[in-house]
Amino acid sequence: MKEIGLQMAEIGRQARRASTILAKVSTDAKNRALIAMADALLANREFLVGENRLDVERARQDGLSVTMIDRLTLSETAIKGIARGITEVAALPDPVGNVTALRRRPNGLTVGRMRIPLGVIGIIYESRPNVTADAAALCLKSGNAVILRGGSEAIRSNLAICRIIRGVLRDLSLPEAAIQIVPLTDREAVYELLQLDESIDVIIPRGGEELIRAVVRDSKIPVIKHYKGVCHIFVDQSADLDMAVRICINAKTQRPGVCNAMESLLVHESIAPAFLPAAAGPLWKAGVTIRGCPRTREILPDAEEATEEDWYREYLELILSIRVVPDLDEAIAHIEKYGSLHTEAIITESYERAQRFLQEVNSSTVLVNASTRFSDGFELGLGAEIGISTTRLHAFGPMGLEELTTTKFIVYGNGQVRT
Repeated sequence: MKEIGLQMAEIGRQARRASTILAKVSTDAKNRALIAMADALLANREFLVGENRLDVERARQDGLSVTMIDRLTLSETAIKGIARGITEVAALPDPVGNVTALRRRPNGLTVGRMRIPLGVIGIIYESRPNVTADAAALCLKSGNAVILRGGSEAIRSNLAICRIIRGVLRDLSLPEAAIQIVPLTDREAVYELLQLDESIDVIIPRGGEELIRAVVRDSKIPVIKHYKGVCHIFVDQSADLDMAVRICINAKTQRPGVCNAMESLLVHESIAPAFLPAAAGPLWKAGVTIRGCPRTREILPDAEEATEEDWYREYLELILSIRVVPDLDEAIAHIEKYGSLHTEAIITESYERAQRFLQEVNSSTVLVNASTRFSDGFELGLGAEIGISTTRLHAFGPMGLEELTTTKFIVYGNGQVRT
């Protein structure tokens, strides 16, 4: 175990040294590296698919769930999507060095704020090898060094992606240690990583609630996190019925195993008799199990009974809890009690109720007449995302480039002294 601790400490030291170099790299140089990374991943997609296939085969042998295997799988189409995301990050404005809020003080000093990288970011995640490339791209563009620790189930895929990306850094004379992946699958490596508070500035975990709570428990380093995504849609009495059905089907079934999928559906009592049968048919056809409150089951007798625990559940599979509510106040109260501050949506034709929902629901992403599946950095124009934060310090919601920076004060004077 001591050897693992020494190895992790060295990874941290290398990342810290690399971060000081990367913080001074020009925007043009970073963009050239990102474009080269995207090209290199595409050029090596057969190699990546082959390495990923070995991970997937091992995952099936180990009995991983269908959801986990879906997150793990890298197809050629997925690799093209990863490359496209990296090129979009290259096209985004570089936040590093931006100066804002310049103002002149009565004593003649000019005071402003300049955006700077956070420094070294540690990312701990499960299954998704696309996170390796997405995180590397966002950290590089924002001037941060990154230490990546993926799950053991994706070790071949992650090492392959990192090998290609680091080759680009080497070819362009950028510090390779700016992007590192922990090559160890031993869980002790995660614990040792979380003790490196002198080398790492922030930890971002991505995965299930159990993983994230373990990281928060063991970390000496500040953690940006979201525990789970209990996402709600409220169908208001004025909702367009066809729109509401279409949005709810998408939010639940398009990718049920992701954190922005709808887990609970709230329906106004006056529209429930028309809406619930219209929605239940395609939901059942898609394989969704419906668990409902007593009023839901009066309308949908084939629905299972929802328990108190169901309202708190992040299913990450084709299960949906449904509750009929008397009004918007009750819908908001339900979300406040059972929600996870992730993503909520209202389907309504009422401007007044839409505005109330936006103002009073305090989750990190709130939508009107759109699927919860849009709570995603790529869909919201951030390029790729590093993760989603449901804590308000220092970021809230999907995190892109700007959320990977902080600000320092800069002051211009002409000889002022304090008296």
